[in-house]
Amino acid sequence: MENRLCRYACAFCGEVNDSLVDLSAGRKQSYVEDCAACCRPNVLTIRIDWESGEVSISSEFEG
Repeated sequence: MENRLCRYACAFCGEVNDSLVDLSAGRKQSYVEDCAACCRPNVLTIRIDWESGEVSISSEFEG
């Protein structure tokens, strides 16, 4: 299992958060993670480009 630490901005307050992405879980992933600052839930969508190794995260407010 290979993990990568990535960052995303909270969709509610804008605070930058860290998220540990499991690269072995597939090239497209989605899960909910609470913001460390405001505790609001964020729906994270992770996309992994296997060729370049680039990981992108987008966040949406769940609520």
